[in-house]
Parts: sequence; C-alpha cells; structure tokens
Amino acid sequence: MAQPGLAFGQAVIGPPGSGKTTYCGAMRELLAALGRLVAVVNLDPANDALPYPCAADIGELVTLRDVMEHLKLGPNGGLLYCMEYLEANADWLRDRLAPLRGRYVLFDCPGQVELYTHHAALRNVFGRLASWGFRLAAVHLVDSHYCTDPGKFISVLCTSLSTMLHVELPHVNILSKMDLIEQYGKLAFNLDYYTEVLDLSYLVDHLASDPFFKNYRRLNEKLVEVIEDYSLVSFVPLNVQDKASMRRVMQAVDKANGYSFGDSEHRSLEALMSSAVGADFHFTSTLAVQEKYVQPQEKTVEEEAMAI
Repeated sequence: MAQPGLAFGQAVIGPPGSGKTTYCGAMRELLAALGRLVAVVNLDPANDALPYPCAADIGELVTLRDVMEHLKLGPNGGLLYCMEYLEANADWLRDRLAPLRGRYVLFDCPGQVELYTHHAALRNVFGRLASWGFRLAAVHLVDSHYCTDPGKFISVLCTSLSTMLHVELPHVNILSKMDLIEQYGKLAFNLDYYTEVLDLSYLVDHLASDPFFKNYRRLNEKLVEVIEDYSLVSFVPLNVQDKASMRRVMQAVDKANGYSFGDSEHRSLEALMSSAVGADFHFTSTLAVQEKYVQPQEKTVEEEAMAI
C-alpha cells in the first residue's frame, strides 16, 4: 500500500525532437482514461506552445527567450542558466506542486543532452522532488531510427548509459517513433537485438564493414565493452499512436517508480509477483512490434554487403 504523502510520476527526458511533449500529451490521455488523476508539469523553458493542459509551467518563472535576450546567451547556455535558476528557486516549484498531491505527475523536461549527462542542476531538482515525496522514474526517449545506423546506435547507447548513471533515478529507455524506424535505412538485425542490447560484437563487426569506421574499430570495441560491462541499457519500443504500445510503456514505468505496488487500481497477485521477480518477458511483444513496423527482408544487410 502506498505511503501517505507519496506522489508518483515520470521525468520525461531526452534529446531535442525525440517526442517528449507528444509523449506527455499521449500518456496524460491514457492515464486519465484509466481513471488516474494526472497532471503535467512543464519544466522546459523553451516550450511556449503546450499541446496539453498544464498544471504548472516554468514559463511563469523564467523563459529561454528572456534569458537569451537579457543575458546574451545562446540556446544551450540559456537552457543551462534556466535550470540553475529553477534549482535556486525550488520553493517556487514546491508551491506549484503542493496542490497536485494525490495526482500522478508527468514532468516534461528540456531537450538538452548536457543536462542529463554531466550538468548537475536538473539532477538536483529531481533530488528535491524526491525529498518532497515524489517517486519518479526517468523516461528517456530517443529516436528509433538511430537503430538503422550502427555508429549512431552505439552513440545512443553511450548517451543512455551516461544519463542513467548521472540522473540517479529508476530508468526506462524508450525507442520512440517506431512507425518511422526504417525511414533512413534498414535494420541489420532483428528488433530485439536493439531493444535488449544483445551481443554488441556483431554490431562492431557490421560497423567495421564501412571503410570510414574500419579505422576506429578499437575505439568502438572499447565503447561497447563499457556498455556491456555495466549491462544496464535496454529499450522499450513506442509508437504514441498505438494504445497497446503506450500501455506497455506505462507498465514498465509503473514497475520502475513503484506505482505497481500501490492500491489505487485493481492489481492481481500474479501481476505483482511478475513485477517483483522480473518474470514478465517482452520477447513476444517486441516480435509483434517488429512485424508491425519493420519491413521483412529477403536478405539481411550483411548478405547484401557480401553480395556487393
């Protein structure tokens, strides 16, 4: 049973253009349809066109446009300043969140990678939220089409791992925009290879077939070793227009932030035990996603390369 005074929610993070705001709007609608009291809090000072009802907006405190104009900062420096300003004025955020007790809160965060990999301001804000009784999971969105480029996928893995270690929250990594996954090329392997981050030596071998990356094989091998040594990164595929896909993400996040163990909705003993022991495998659902969004190939990418 959830403790009195606790509030559950999601910190929606990721690079610009990965679909964070769209995700917040879609997740808000799904949770509301399930009967949850849900609120969205905008922590992105660059987001001045919100497509969802906003319970609290950082724009009331500081905006990126004003910071850039008055302090003569660029967009990156301006966002860092805004987050530092939010950290210094945490009382403002606490006052805005006070009326939201009892609601499930979605925090729509800025789209700047540095904030999640090595800058401390936003991590400190998350720490303040935890001290106020918020039990959050970080939902880290990245574009799924990066899977079609081995070099970019290794970069995504490094960024995701760095974010998980720096943010210090329970973490769910999302491959967003699954309906566009093959927009820029074909997958070299089955989708579960990317979602479960299986033996990455195959990815290094595939990358080495490119003359440009052949000279960087040892570097890629070392990066892959770091990722596999930590063995933390995996992904949940998502298309926000697919209700079943949204429910799978919701279930993964509910396990991460502990909401599954509350009493606000009907939960069976089987579901709770599945969450506790990790018995809920995702292979079948990932296979269904692949059949839905990935075009079947007569030959693999490796076979085509060998033929050439």
